[in-house]
Amino acid sequence: MQYYTVKEIAALTGVTIKTLHHYHKIGLLEPYKMTDAGYRLYGIKELERLQQILFYRELDFPLTDIKKALEDEPSRIACLTKQHKLLCARRQRMDRLLSTIEESIVFTKKGENMDKSAMFKGFDKEEWTEALTEQNEYLKDKYGYDMLDSQEIEPEQMNKQALEAQQFTNCLINGLKSGWRADDERLQKALKEHISFLNEHGTNMDGKSFVNLAKFMLEDDFHRNMLEGQQIGLSYYLYTAAEMYAAKA
Repeated sequence: MQYYTVKEIAALTGVTIKTLHHYHKIGLLEPYKMTDAGYRLYGIKELERLQQILFYRELDFPLTDIKKALEDEPSRIACLTKQHKLLCARRQRMDRLLSTIEESIVFTKKGENMDKSAMFKGFDKEEWTEALTEQNEYLKDKYGYDMLDSQEIEPEQMNKQALEAQQFTNCLINGLKSGWRADDERLQKALKEHISFLNEHGTNMDGKSFVNLAKFMLEDDFHRNMLEGQQIGLSYYLYTAAEMYAAKA
């Protein structure tokens, strides 16, 4: 049987010597044997296990989860079959997202608006869950509210809401950059249409409750940064416009 040293494995696979030592230390990939001089030697079985580890790493599995997955699936065929299925699913999602990004680039260069139905093509339930994870963890830690647990994610509905929210935000940004007053008729009209959209999609919202929402977005660090990251002054502008709307209502 042919054996390979750590240095040879590193040259063959592109995995660093330090990483291979770490895999050995945590019991993820143990060498076939150790020489009297303390050198690690690997055989074909260890190479096959390393291949499976690297497939799981490509899927962003944590090392602890990879170890458990390999323990639960001692059969190489079963493990490879599962990895093939996972990688194919990721490739399909990436292909959809790449296609959407490429179309967005083309339309942006032309100065044209992309078809609304295509703007969020490729976002499925799993991707929406991932996109909302950071915000949800913040809400759970600070307010004890689990956004993902309290509502079922419906990708089609989420896509529509995200599109409308972005259009409303773009209107706010345009108004702020153009120097519109917070009570400008164009801005107030957009705000009214935004609230109507929210109510049509299951949110019980009036002028006063929208002011409370805007105030929360202004005072909460995470959500204020979300708005300010798009345009400096946006959170204050939104709150002032909401107050103007509620006063007129």
